[in-house]
Amino acid sequence: MLEKLKLSKPLVRAMTDAGYLGPKEIQLKTMSRILGGQDVISVAPEGSGKTTAYVLGSLMRLKYGLEEAPRALVLVPDKDHVLAVVERFELLNRNQTIRIVGLYSEGGMESQMDALADGADIVVATPDRARAIYLKLGLNLNKIIMFIVDDAAEIVKRGMQLPVAELARSIVKCQHLVFTEVLHDKLHLLIDQFMNQPALIEVNDLGEPKLETIDQLLYKVPDFKTKVNLLNLLLRDKDVFSKAVVFVNTRLTAEKVFKSLFKYLDKDIAIYKPLFFDHPGFDLIDDFKQTDDARILLIADDLKESIQLDGIPFIFHLEIPADVETFVGRIVKNSSNAENEQMALSFSTDIELALIKKIELAIGKILPIAELPEDLVIEKDKPKKAVKTTKITQDTETLSGAAFHPKKESNAKDYNYSSREKAKMKFKNR
Repeated sequence: MLEKLKLSKPLVRAMTDAGYLGPKEIQLKTMSRILGGQDVISVAPEGSGKTTAYVLGSLMRLKYGLEEAPRALVLVPDKDHVLAVVERFELLNRNQTIRIVGLYSEGGMESQMDALADGADIVVATPDRARAIYLKLGLNLNKIIMFIVDDAAEIVKRGMQLPVAELARSIVKCQHLVFTEVLHDKLHLLIDQFMNQPALIEVNDLGEPKLETIDQLLYKVPDFKTKVNLLNLLLRDKDVFSKAVVFVNTRLTAEKVFKSLFKYLDKDIAIYKPLFFDHPGFDLIDDFKQTDDARILLIADDLKESIQLDGIPFIFHLEIPADVETFVGRIVKNSSNAENEQMALSFSTDIELALIKKIELAIGKILPIAELPEDLVIEKDKPKKAVKTTKITQDTETLSGAAFHPKKESNAKDYNYSSREKAKMKFKNR
């Protein structure tokens, strides 16, 4: 089975010794393109074999080591990822001349620069540390032939787009490989800067459904303010949403959402164990269920409480909890809610889509996507208020005798060429 990947015999033996029985789908679909030098965007869930795919591809393309500078740069989100990827390289690498070095923010930079100076063929690094060492002239990118970004959505989530883009632009020409669990607009803004006609390969095999869940809908929205607008728009329908709970990540967020919705929903909305005594709330979920006046309850996940949701027809996730088990526990059918008609409605931004993918993997189902209402106000599309400015003009007559004087027409210019552009123009005219 491993022969389908068209690997060298030492790599096949290494895979067999490591316990790999056969290639995974993502490896079969990407390997020929990686070996051919094409740019690739690979989208697949966690545990699908993405890391092994580029580890094998890198070892096949590099063939030998002992070069004067690194030829493969792998960027990952954090130290744990660096150590895991380095371990995978060392597990499968049977060529003792290929040297692998890991760089991460913890620890001294000097020791990592010394390790690079001793020789490295493959560098696995966090973007911030790689950029810092590059700026200190400790990381030579002149020989790079493979630029790999692993877990790219998580890198975007952590706000490390700038060092990734700067490192990519510092390499004259190479193959670019991006591996991610989810592909969204914010990730596109990053990788479109350096990818060259990439092949998009997606694998979405979740297997058989693992859990029986209540009905679900997923709303994709651009930002948190639009989430609140959508929640307000839906909850105004009292006939449909007669009783609902809304989960957010923190108690402070619950207070913020309460203030945003109170002016529209008034006494219909309350907070579970509010931070402030003057806000309407409940200390027991059963009290909310039995109260006719309150139909919406905001609950914060940081309370770390198990909430009995039976008898509540609608469950909103305004924010997707970082703990997948917390989300799954609310939507799985059990003896307490098996006979009740319930629906879970989840709101997700681009950054949260990676969590959605993990939830789908856990339950073995893809969450159906709902269309946004036509009358929803999307915050990023709102026209920005014009900033009032006052134009300041100078009267040259009143400035006589002063240091100011108008430029001669011959000295005036309406261009601003950089030094690099001027040099090009100079040599072009010779």
